[in-house]
Amino acid sequence: MASPGEVEISTDPARFDLDVIQGYLARSYWSPGIPRQTVERAMAGSLCFGAFTGERQIGFARVITDRATFAYLADVFVLEEFQGRGVATMIMEAIVAHPDLQGLRRWLLVTRDAHALYEKFGFRPLEKADRHMEKVLANAYGS
Repeated sequence: MASPGEVEISTDPARFDLDVIQGYLARSYWSPGIPRQTVERAMAGSLCFGAFTGERQIGFARVITDRATFAYLADVFVLEEFQGRGVATMIMEAIVAHPDLQGLRRWLLVTRDAHALYEKFGFRPLEKADRHMEKVLANAYGS
């Protein structure tokens, strides 16, 4: 497991490494080929969290929120060489403890393979899935 002395979680936008973030997201299953400009716009409209070892960014997550009633958790990742060390858990701990994200009525996220991580933080399958709808633009980034 990573220790707090080895990994720091920060919301300081000046620390984020856009090359690392866009590079990972562009090869992820959820946003293949995402352009740099799109990542920049998405980050500008979100509360972002970075995981760092020294000055090197090793993980990321963003929360799209009104900071009053709703949050959507997106783009959570840890670079492959740092996975399995508790970094994603540290990111999630920072997210759920953030003062701007307290008392929200609803959180949502979509994941293919990290259910066990999110369940530790209270996430569950949709209780009333028949009430939810979605609109998806397939191949939004041309991949």
